[in-house]
Formats: sequence, C-alpha cells, structure tokens
Amino acid sequence: MIKIEKSWRAMGTTNRLTLFGTADERAIDDAIHFVNDYEKILTVNRPQSTIMAINQAAGQKPVTVSATVYQLIKRAVYESNQHFGFNVAIGPLVKLWHIGFSDAQVPSHTAIEHARRQIRSDGIVLDDDKLSVYLPQKGMSLDLGAIAKGYIADRLQDYWRAQGHIAGIINFGGNVVLMNDAPNHVSGRWRIGIRNPLVQHGDTIALIETKAMSVVTSGVAERHLVSNGHVYHHIIDPETGYPHDNDLASVTVLSPKSIDGEIETTRLFFNDGPPDNSDYPFGAIFIYRDQSIKLINIQSSDFHIINQSFYIRETMTYGRSNSTK
Repeated sequence: MIKIEKSWRAMGTTNRLTLFGTADERAIDDAIHFVNDYEKILTVNRPQSTIMAINQAAGQKPVTVSATVYQLIKRAVYESNQHFGFNVAIGPLVKLWHIGFSDAQVPSHTAIEHARRQIRSDGIVLDDDKLSVYLPQKGMSLDLGAIAKGYIADRLQDYWRAQGHIAGIINFGGNVVLMNDAPNHVSGRWRIGIRNPLVQHGDTIALIETKAMSVVTSGVAERHLVSNGHVYHHIIDPETGYPHDNDLASVTVLSPKSIDGEIETTRLFFNDGPPDNSDYPFGAIFIYRDQSIKLINIQSSDFHIINQSFYIRETMTYGRSNSTK
C-alpha cells in the first residue's frame, strides 16, 4: 500500500508521521501544522504561549483560557492531586535541573527545597465558569510536559479519522499512536519495536504485536545528566526534588488513549513496578536495569525478544484488560 512519511522537530523531540493509502504530501504537511499550532499554545519552552501567560501571571491574577486548554489543565491538576508522581506544577523543579538541555545542572539542596515550596498543585485555583487558571504564589509555574504530548497525539488521531484516512502512525519520540488496522498485515495487528532503555537511542530489543493502540514509553536513558560520575535521569520526584531512583530502566504502557498512557507510565514508574490494583485495564512492559522484563496484560506470544541478553521474568494478567488483543 502506498504511504507518505515525514519527520520534523517539535515538542523537544524528533517526530515522524506516516499515513497509508495516500500520496498527497499536503495531508502530512497539514498534520504538522496541526501539531505545531497545539505546541505554540501548550509549550513552556517559548516566551509566549497560553501556559506561559498563566505562569507569568502567577501571584498576580487569573488567566482566562480556551475551553480546550482549560479542560486539559483541569485533568492535569486532578491527576497531580492524586500524588502518585505526576505534578503539573513541577515547573520550578524542572527549570532548576533542566535535564536534556545544555544548561542542565545538579542544583543545591537549598535551591531544591525552595523550588519544592512552589509546586503545590492543590493550591491551583480553577474557575469552571470563567475558564480561568490562577497560580496563587509568585514563582509557581505549570509544565504540562508529556501529558500535553499525549493530548496532541490523541487530537491528531481524531483529526485524521475525521478526514477518513485509512491508517497511520503518529510517532512523537517515546509516544506512538497506531491508528486503525495495520494495512500490511492480514490480521490487522501492528508490530512495533521496543528499544534498549539502558543506552541512549538504543537498538530494538523486542517486538510487540498489538491491535490499534497508543504505545507510550518513559525511560531513564534518553534524557539524563552526568555529573561527578553520577547519572541523573529526567524523571523528577516532586516529593523529594530529585530524580526518582529505582531498578526500572523503562515503563511502556499500551492504552486506547495516548494521554492515559502518558499518565500511566509516570504512575507505574513511581510505583516502582506493576500496579497494585487487580483490575488494571492497560497493557504494560517493565524493563529493569538487570535486563529482566515483566509483562502486564500482554501475552508472551505477542512479545518477541530480539536481543537475547534480555529475558521475561514474569507475565501477569489482571482481571480487566484493554490491551493488545
């Protein structure tokens, strides 16, 4: 089947879009503009955006936003107030470490403690009637981070489906959306690679077969800082102010919605492994630093190891699954 592909830089990563059943490059270019427009609204890496307007007004006044942005922030605040690791108000800590950027540093303990006093998500004031967001303390700042990436991926999939496209792949770095049935396989199932999470830009170590799904991976190798012989990854614990240290190298979540996958990779990474609830609805892949792998709601027959130094330690099936089948 004919297809078109294009890559470009946005959202701090290299993105790649693939559409099947068309040779019209305008369809891809249109999608890139679609993504870029959302990034302009949601980014904190430019002087001007809707999120930056909220941050710049911290401690001064509420900022009225569009219904779309408001609902996304409201979801982010709700998840933050569950205190499982994700915190939409973590901006001051992220800026302090700035891991993944040229000015990344290990902050002083005093600076970390000061930043931690500015990341109280339960202090964010939301007004459903006015669609306004208020950060009550000067120095507070929102950082939607990966949750924004997941949201944009979901919106692009909706956009493509509304246009009637047969199938497509949205690849935002560690966030991949597989839209509709795979056109090159009779089963309609996709085959997607899982990278070695122990090294930056690692080779594929396994393949997973799945139906149309979002596949989101969060790992410690892609963005990190090396200082005085110590490696600091980018997944900052809002409770301590430091990168969260455990035995995991990466967590991959398979879910119908990409925004859920982004939230769940964070939840599971901070959980230090498989979920505690017996009715966990998503598929998950845990790769540990010792190269062992745990599969949750994924059949071992759908997971094909290529690099034999990695091995499946355990396969677990929970009561309610919405994963690969």
